[in-house]
Amino acid sequence: MDLTDSAWLINLIAGVAIAVGVVGVVVPVVPGLLLSWAGVLFWAIFGEGSGAVRWLVFGVATAVALLGGLIKYMVPGRRLKNAGVPNSALLAGGVLGVVGFFVIPVLGLPLGFVLGVYLVERARLGPGQAWPSTKYALHAAGMAMLIEFTAALAVAVVWVFGLLWSGWALP
Repeated sequence: MDLTDSAWLINLIAGVAIAVGVVGVVVPVVPGLLLSWAGVLFWAIFGEGSGAVRWLVFGVATAVALLGGLIKYMVPGRRLKNAGVPNSALLAGGVLGVVGFFVIPVLGLPLGFVLGVYLVERARLGPGQAWPSTKYALHAAGMAMLIEFTAALAVAVVWVFGLLWSGWALP
């Protein structure tokens, strides 16, 4: 392999972006699925090998990312609606989650989310029913994260197969 060749660097940058995106789903510092998709886009634009293969891989990765993003919002949202958790509780959880993220980096996001949902549900339902409603919201948030993680991982797998199919792999 010629180290002056930029193809290995393009593959490395794309791979790092995809890997950081997958990790970013679990550690909410970067937009995970979007970053994984952008890594595949970068590879499709600048990578070497068969252009048709790169764009086919990008198309499949785009379909996977879009489907994962759609399912991420549809499934947990439907479960929350069926459980009777109002949007105001989710909004309060989101706002306190963002505030918590800056007060206690990384851990403050989930703690703020739980606190926000709990406070709204406590005011709405009383102390006895607030925690079960908050647990529904936590389950839905966990399910959304799992769906997004699966989609980001699927994008990564599609890229690896595309990388191998196009005849290029990292040394």
